[in-house]
Amino acid sequence: MECNFIFGQTNTSLFIFHVKKGKCLAKFVIEPDIELVENKGFKPQELRLAENIIEENKDVIITNWKIYFNKQISSQISL
Repeated sequence: MECNFIFGQTNTSLFIFHVKKGKCLAKFVIEPDIELVENKGFKPQELRLAENIIEENKDVIITNWKIYFNKQISSQISL
């Protein structure tokens, strides 16, 4: 599946991740569990594939999401 995977941010602490393919757009919350919260145009099998890709890369996505939005957790900071 050839898609763009994009970090999203809200005013909450939710980890938002968007999947875009042409005019199709899906929005996932990825922590604590991966949850589809919006779908515009993706077929069920495409959503399952996107969710599997997110699941396989969840730790990397969350780490990079935190870096991208400068939300490092204090436990990762050496004092």
